[in-house]
Amino acid sequence: MRPMTHRQQSAAEFHKPDFRKPETRKPEARKDEYYDTVQSLIGTLFPVFRSGALTAISFTRPSGIHMKKTRLSELVKKELSEYFGKKRTEFSCPLAFESGTEFEQNVWNALREVPYGETRTYKWIAEKVGRPQAFRAVGGALGKNPIPIILPCHRIIESDGSLGGYSGGIDIKRRLLDLEYYVKFQDNS
Repeated sequence: MRPMTHRQQSAAEFHKPDFRKPETRKPEARKDEYYDTVQSLIGTLFPVFRSGALTAISFTRPSGIHMKKTRLSELVKKELSEYFGKKRTEFSCPLAFESGTEFEQNVWNALREVPYGETRTYKWIAEKVGRPQAFRAVGGALGKNPIPIILPCHRIIESDGSLGGYSGGIDIKRRLLDLEYYVKFQDNS
């Protein structure tokens, strides 16, 4: 058997299965995208910003983008801290969606109409966006809500009164609902 040429050897190596762990590469960050951190009673939150607006709140540290403090991030931290400190019921920070279908964005926008300390059903949201039979699709859209807490998907429950799901977990949903309920209850006393 003749020895392989350099080109044949390279081709043979190219087709060999590689069982090593793949290299982890961070995706390139968009220049104007960054995150900050907020300590809260449900754990550390990671608000994500781009082009002068809040685009996400993550329950896990974002990868591929850098941490940065700006006037906007300080505003969001202040408003979230006031919310968790039972001193804020509405948010004023600018928001922007970077993903989602038109239906999903309509669902996320409809969340703004759910008052603090109250709940609505998946069916109510479906009716609000003009798709009364799409309550399951509403649940799917809520699971993709990029800006939880500020767009209060935790206030959406099932028609039978059960909690349904939540991207941060049912325990966090329950804690957010309890926080709002007791603040509203105290305000009405």
